[in-house]
Amino acid sequence: MPSTSNAFPGFPGTTLCGPLREPRQMLAEQSYDGHLSIHDDATAGELGLRAGPIEGPTHFSQFDPLLAGLFGQAWFETGCISVHYQNMVVEGETVRAFVTPPTNGQQVAHIWAEKSDGTPVLKGTASIGPVPDAAHEIPQRIAKLRPPAGLVINHDLTVGQCGAQAETITMGFHQHMGNYYPFSLADKLKVITEPSPWYTLEGDTLSPWGRAIIPLEMISVLLGSTVKLAGFSGRGPAVGLFAGQQIRLLKGPLFVDQAYDLQREIIALSESARTESAWVRTRVFEAGTQEPVAEMILNSATLKHSYANYEADARALGLIT
Repeated sequence: MPSTSNAFPGFPGTTLCGPLREPRQMLAEQSYDGHLSIHDDATAGELGLRAGPIEGPTHFSQFDPLLAGLFGQAWFETGCISVHYQNMVVEGETVRAFVTPPTNGQQVAHIWAEKSDGTPVLKGTASIGPVPDAAHEIPQRIAKLRPPAGLVINHDLTVGQCGAQAETITMGFHQHMGNYYPFSLADKLKVITEPSPWYTLEGDTLSPWGRAIIPLEMISVLLGSTVKLAGFSGRGPAVGLFAGQQIRLLKGPLFVDQAYDLQREIIALSESARTESAWVRTRVFEAGTQEPVAEMILNSATLKHSYANYEADARALGLIT
């Protein structure tokens, strides 16, 4: 059960606090564009990191008990989590989730996660129901973006660009999710930080919806497993990471062994001193219908210095002399 400080859930000054958990690394063998990812220890070391980081949405599970306690069953049906990732976590480190409930008529909770030494991991917002996107962390960050001065890696991508082909996806318990996610739901459930009988094979009799549901963190895996089909890859080979993410359930939860259609669109392009980002909205529909059930916004950032031809391409594009 979540613990509280200062007051009771829903009262001004309350902070909900979860237990310290040790999330597990599941992406050491992830690969794309013919190379391993930042989650591989050797690749991470080449980029100046001490080890391959755990993927950001892994931490979403630690918020589920807190937000379900705050919002009830609706959290799994119309919940929205929207976060900016701050610092990477490697296996062996422990993380705690925090939630400040909405007060004074507000609809949005503020959330954050920290390592045991207080190092920030992520920060953002959470809500249920038809809360305007503008109230959440990721849309607020998009609204503040300045036009990029000159993209190199993402030079050939455009805002408004849609996925190159139709995508239909499912997630079975023992279904290997491909090179992007080289594990199954069953593998994840063995190490997930917050187990639930609703996620299991017995979910058809144990969950309120009469079916096993996909954990929130695994929605990211579901939607990311076929992203290559969208054709949004920038110039490479280069190494990327998740810099921010929002998952919103419209008519949830999402179910194991259920087919879903996806539509993807680039909604923003940006850059920082170290990265170039493509912000992609993925809409999720019941397969064969136009019934929206969920959506995700992902800030997929690529490290400039991981692209060997960055300077040469920048010069050829007239961005540097």
